Amino acid sequence: MRDALDAARAALTLAPPNPRVGCVILSSDAQLLGQGHTQRTGGPHAEIMALRDAQARGNSVAGATAYVTLEPCSHQGRTGPCCDALIAAGIKKVVASLTDPNPKVGGQGFERLRAAGIEVDIGPGAAESRELNIGFFSRMVRGTPWVRMKVAASLDGQTALANGASQWITSAPARADGHAWRARACAVLTGIGTVLEDNPRLDVREVDTLRQPQLVVVDSRLETPLDAHLFIAGRAITIYAAVPNDAKKAALEARGANVVYCPGRQPGTEGKVDLAAMLRDLATREINEVHVEAGHKLNGSLVREGLVDEFLLYLAPKLLGAGRGMVNIGPLAELSQAVALEFRETAMIGPDLRILARIPGRDRF
Repeated sequence: MRDALDAARAALTLAPPNPRVGCVILSSDAQLLGQGHTQRTGGPHAEIMALRDAQARGNSVAGATAYVTLEPCSHQGRTGPCCDALIAAGIKKVVASLTDPNPKVGGQGFERLRAAGIEVDIGPGAAESRELNIGFFSRMVRGTPWVRMKVAASLDGQTALANGASQWITSAPARADGHAWRARACAVLTGIGTVLEDNPRLDVREVDTLRQPQLVVVDSRLETPLDAHLFIAGRAITIYAAVPNDAKKAALEARGANVVYCPGRQPGTEGKVDLAAMLRDLATREINEVHVEAGHKLNGSLVREGLVDEFLLYLAPKLLGAGRGMVNIGPLAELSQAVALEFRETAMIGPDLRILARIPGRDRF
């Protein structure tokens, strides 16, 4: 199963919106017959790739054991049912990490395998596989994407000087690492403030990728310039607005954007995008992981509404003094009002410190 998990990790940036799955097929004497992982959307799943690899090696898989990091699918989607392919190939046993949370599968794959006389063992590698697919599980179980907020800051928590200057606080290695995290997401989310101030591209350039994540912009009044750099990458762009402006909507859609009106309905939210409704809508568009790269105002709104699941922080060994902070959520009156986090991982990236911190219990779904 360890090898199957390694294969699944090879699909980290390739598979979304499908889950990242790896499959390894072993003979009765534990010899490798074939292995594979999920391909791009519409392409073969891990089991099919492993069966093809075995065939290419000239190996029969009759009577073999397939180790797969997620339940083989049982429905006709973009591809055919993987459980049927395993049955037809003569697989004797399937060891799987997890039941697929997709209600179209949800145990039916295991049932069909058992009905065909195949032994099924569930559980090995479950924690690693679930973590690898935390966004897919979030979308299937909660109906919302997994939201990861990326922030690059000085050691005293400043993301820019008071005048807005921010390039560059962290190092080139940290920026490249940030692009690697962008590449694994289904969508990069930013706000109109960042678009107008920095005119960023927010695509993946520092690392190789076969798939550009979509871009999502929170732009209440449709102020996105038609010549903004965000259009350069040629990927899908969705702009969420609150105040109707059909002329500007048509102009942005002529540039290739999809404009969605998503106004707040509660008192005090008039003229603002309903962020929770936006995330639910993104889930219907098969967005698993949202990678937030925005300013302190939108960051603050997302945190205050409890919509952020974890934080990806890059801290440079610098002190900037008074400037612009990470999130605009204060001032708080009591320490008990602080947003509690738990550190999940720390690492040195060049001279900078990378911290992955999660809201406690947020992954219990």
